[in-house]
Amino acid sequence: MLPTPPTFTKMASMAFPVVQSPRNSTPIFSGIKEQTQNWNALKFVRGKKLLKDLSTWGIGGPCNYFVQVFHQTHLLSAIRYCREFSIPYVVIGKGSNCLFDDLGFDGCVILNQIDFLERMEPGVYRAGSGFRFNHLGSLSCNEGFTGLEFAAGIPGTVGGATYMNAGANGQETANVIESIDIVTTEGNFRTLNRIDLTFGYRSSSFQDMDNLAAIVAATFRLERSGSAKKRQQELLKRRRATQPVNERSAGSVFRNPVNLGVSAAELIDKAGLKGCSIGGAMVSNIHANFLVNNGASTSQDMLNLIALVKDKVHSKFGVELEEEVLYFHPYWNYANWER
Repeated sequence: MLPTPPTFTKMASMAFPVVQSPRNSTPIFSGIKEQTQNWNALKFVRGKKLLKDLSTWGIGGPCNYFVQVFHQTHLLSAIRYCREFSIPYVVIGKGSNCLFDDLGFDGCVILNQIDFLERMEPGVYRAGSGFRFNHLGSLSCNEGFTGLEFAAGIPGTVGGATYMNAGANGQETANVIESIDIVTTEGNFRTLNRIDLTFGYRSSSFQDMDNLAAIVAATFRLERSGSAKKRQQELLKRRRATQPVNERSAGSVFRNPVNLGVSAAELIDKAGLKGCSIGGAMVSNIHANFLVNNGASTSQDMLNLIALVKDKVHSKFGVELEEEVLYFHPYWNYANWER
């Protein structure tokens, strides 16, 4: 049973700008002739890489610079290039938590392809931050270890799952982390042990780490279990029945309110918003916390739908929903990112 105002406590909101994106509808780099720049064995593509191809939402225009990195030294070189030429940058994996603007991104998108996997000892896995998290979950359960059953349903990478402390069905990434390797903005590699880190619901120390450039790798310690594979299969079956797995989405858009005993999906559903659409963006009829791209959604459609959902839920229940997804303004810089 849902509480009604004023039983609900208004939640503090994350800095997710409900903005009117710059509406000169011409992408920022539409006039730039495609070119490449080579630097320290890296190839930077200028002006033509479409961010919709790097996002599970399938939304986003071209970025000014694009580069792929396959090793931690490549990652460090890409970061140094951006710092040397004062280029804002973002490191992404599968783009499953990102909303890019149709105008593009006036910075560098570094695509993390550091996807190695090492078995340190039975049940201990060290994975590159670009390694697919769902693959790690499936692999570890198939080998008879518990702790990452939920990961088989997470479409992102090891780095993204660690940064956001991804979780589902009573499990969280933080529960099985042993250590994390990072690179700092000064260009130093560091290993942080679990005791050095703080995790919460969809949060981690990394989100407040001023000198973090990127997560490079993570080491997980799992326990042996004879039932891990069966449990994972049950979770995947439930996921296929309750989530729009065949539609373009970013997963859960909103965090579940803390200590209220009700999920964001329930609030959105009870507000009568399932099936609600703006342009090509729609609240899923299967799971209300999934906003899907019906094939023609613009970034502004999705921003407007997010704002509408927040407004309706707040008006009805007095709860300020917090976003899990990150919106990247086309003219993003370090100052407005902090804001």
